[in-house]
This record gives sequence, C-alpha cells and structure tokens, in this order.
Amino acid sequence: MRFLPGLICLLPLLSPLAHAELIDDVNDRGELRIALEANTPPFNFKEDGNLAGFEVELGQMLANELDVRADFVITDATDLLTGVESGKYDIAINHIAETPALQDRFDFSEPYIRTDAQLIAQKDEEPRSILLVQSLTEEKPKAATTVNLAIPFQKGNPAFHVSLENALQRIKADGRLEALEKKWFGADSGLAPKP
Repeated sequence: MRFLPGLICLLPLLSPLAHAELIDDVNDRGELRIALEANTPPFNFKEDGNLAGFEVELGQMLANELDVRADFVITDATDLLTGVESGKYDIAINHIAETPALQDRFDFSEPYIRTDAQLIAQKDEEPRSILLVQSLTEEKPKAATTVNLAIPFQKGNPAFHVSLENALQRIKADGRLEALEKKWFGADSGLAPKP
C-alpha cells in the first residue's frame, strides 16, 4: 500500500492525457479529419477522381479558418457517425440532420443549412437513413419537414466547439456560405443558409 500516495499524486498529471481537447489534437496534427460518403451530389461526390461538392468546399473553408489542412476521409454510412464518436474522424460533413437521438451522442455545430427534408430525399434515387440521420424513415418524406443540417463531433470538447462555431460564423458573415449554396444548389433551390 506504500505506492498508493504516489499513485494518487500522479493522477492529476495523467488526467489531461486521458482526455485531451479535440482542438489541441487537430492543431497538433495540423489537419481536420472530415468524414463523408462522397456519393451524394451535389453535397459530396467524386468527379474525375477528385472530391467535389458543397460539403467538400465547406469542409475546406472550415479547415482554412482553423488554420489547418482538410483531410477528407471517404467512408460509408455504417462507419461515418461511429467513426466520429470513437475519435477516428474529427467531424462528419454529410448533410446530417441534428436530431434528439443524435444530440445524446454528439455535440453539433450551429446548422449550416436549413432545408426541406423532401428536397434532400428527392436528390437521391435511394434515400438512406444517414441522409436525414435516423429521424426519418427510409422512404421519402410525405410532408414537408424542415431539417437543420449541422456538423457532429465528439461530446465534451468545448474549445473545439467554440473554434468550429467561430469559423462557421466567419464563413456565414462574409457571404461565402451563401455563395457556396448558390453555386451548388442554385438561387431557387429551397436550400438556405441559416441566418
């Protein structure tokens, strides 16, 4: 039992290592790991072997605002959110609707777009539950339901949350988000950046 006081003294030193803030990890790596599926134009897709789409450009802008590079990781619906939850990815930008069920598992950015769920479902021939993240059925919505698309990340990272929010607010405030929305969805798309 003689080692117990020494162990107790070490615990405060070990606890920061056990739960480092996500923004510190992002800055240390110099990159923001962004998970997406890359199969849902115009949100995110591959074109001539390169990633393209609204969310790809948004991810690049966010990484630039955080002064790191964007590291896009193409994954599938089964790994997308579990990968964020486990820390494999920092964020997912994959037209994910913030739902009460997901709020229990993740923290979210402010919405980057508010839209009619039906408009998103119509863009895909085969809607998947990840598109309107688990709050909607696999069928196309029958009534117009407004959804807020936001960026999930691991819970318990307040400094990262503030950094992400500040970056997103700068992109909104200077008109880049609105220009991006018009580029990829057109002026009369029904998709709109949240004010």
